[in-house]
Amino acid sequence: MPEVELSAGVVEYEDSGGDGPVLVLLHGVAMDGSLWRKVVAELCPDYRCVVPTLPLGGHRRPMKPDADLSVLGVARLVAEFLERLDLHDVALAMNDWGGAQALVADGRTERIGRLVITSCEAFDNFPPGLPGSNLVASAKVPGGLTAAFTLLKLRSMRRLPMTWGWMSKRPVDHDVMDGWFRPVWESAEIRRDLRKYVLSAPPKSELLRWAEKLREFEGPALVAWAAEDKVMPPEHGRRLAELLPGARHVEIPDSYTLIPEDRPAELAAHMAEFLARTA
Repeated sequence: MPEVELSAGVVEYEDSGGDGPVLVLLHGVAMDGSLWRKVVAELCPDYRCVVPTLPLGGHRRPMKPDADLSVLGVARLVAEFLERLDLHDVALAMNDWGGAQALVADGRTERIGRLVITSCEAFDNFPPGLPGSNLVASAKVPGGLTAAFTLLKLRSMRRLPMTWGWMSKRPVDHDVMDGWFRPVWESAEIRRDLRKYVLSAPPKSELLRWAEKLREFEGPALVAWAAEDKVMPPEHGRRLAELLPGARHVEIPDSYTLIPEDRPAELAAHMAEFLARTA
């Protein structure tokens, strides 16, 4: 897997290559870029799909001990990643992780031409819902993340509402989830990185200020939300679309938060139509 040295450490990524428009796809906490594997398979013939593994717990290369892995710090790493790979006019897509509002509020959008925001953290929903609250509670207790993720070695535990049961309507392939969780199982440094992010949510007033800054994003945007989402309120998708000038909003039925897992073909079709229309 290719990798790039950033200020916080080494970030691995996948790159489908090609001369098509660049689509960068971002995942959420305790996952890696494989979240997008089914969508990439649909889009890579026409688009150069670049999928970094962010330092959110599913990464295999620990960050530097002093790395800023707050919400804003990770958003800045995304901007640095685009710069280091010299990517321009990027269509930036995200699921679960809600860094768009931090990127725009921090003025880090010079390389971003379009946004594709799918069910994710938004407004003051940091940490998101019951799974997010459970993760924060675990991170506050010494050894809590170790205990919480050790339980996820039991596959039956993965479908509880407080773990991953409300993240996808259909069970994610266990081999894929094993890959997501293995870094946390095996590395104290990865758990340190994850803890930094999980405990970094700024005050709600700051989060709402970031969200308002989305009004300043001048490029086209697609907001695709899971109609049955139990963690990221569908109302947030509608509100985001109202904030983003000229945004198109769609709701995808029969899905929870992880639309790339539950409805990859339908999400890919919406993305392809949007990207073609706004080329």
